[in-house]
Order: sequence, then C-alpha cells, then structure tokens
Amino acid sequence: MNAGEKDLSYFMLRLKELLNVSFPELQSDSDFITRRSRLAANAYEGAFMSGNSPEQCSEIADFILFENLSFSKFDTVFKVVCSEFDRIMADEELRPFALKMLAVCEPVFAAYDIGNDFAASSAFELLCTELTGTIAIWIEDHGLQ
Repeated sequence: MNAGEKDLSYFMLRLKELLNVSFPELQSDSDFITRRSRLAANAYEGAFMSGNSPEQCSEIADFILFENLSFSKFDTVFKVVCSEFDRIMADEELRPFALKMLAVCEPVFAAYDIGNDFAASSAFELLCTELTGTIAIWIEDHGLQ
C-alpha cells in the first residue's frame, strides 16, 4: 500500500468507532458496515487514481462513509439523560440507561421529520422537551431498573 492508499479495514474501523459512540443501534449490522466501508474504500481509490490529493480523496470517501449519519438519536437521548436525569443516577449508569431509553423514545422520534441538519432546527428543542417527558414518565412507571 503506498502513501495515497487506505484499505478497507481503515474505513471499517472509522465507521465502527462512530457507530459505537453515536449509533449503537447500527454497530452490530455487519452488512451495513462492510458495504459502506467498501464503497468508501473504492471511492478513495477511484479519486486517488483520478489524480486527487490524499486530502481530497479522504473528503470524498468520508462523504460516502458517513452519509446520513450526522444526526444521532442516541446522542440526543444521551444528552437529555445527562442534562435532565444525571442527579438521580451515577455517571457510569448514564450511557446504559440512555441505551435502554433509545427504544422507549423511538415513537417520539417518529413524530419528527429528522434530517441531517435537524439539530439546528427549531423543532429540535421541542423534541428534547418531549424526550424529557417520555423518559420521566418511564422512570415514574418503572423506576431506574
């Protein structure tokens, strides 16, 4: 592999890192990871063979690798849990609890037209308020189990 090349494992690792942090619901989808990583590696190679700089090749590959992965439902739920419920649980319980709440909050997300720039929209704050209410009701009904 010469200085301008990046192999499939590089793209798989980068995608897995993002999925682990922000899209845990996709982290076990090996078909998605392999397909997206292969597309990014092929795009990088094609761009490099066309004479683009390594930086340009990386931008092209990243666009494909991370397409439609800029708004994270999990990150939003985690933000709400950390800002609204951090006083009632230990720090190490926040992420596992947010993971559990992701499925509970899915109907709330379904009521919104969520695109890549949704976090910058006026509807985002309303979504966070609804998520807070949904999580509070769940805690009231089920406790922090």
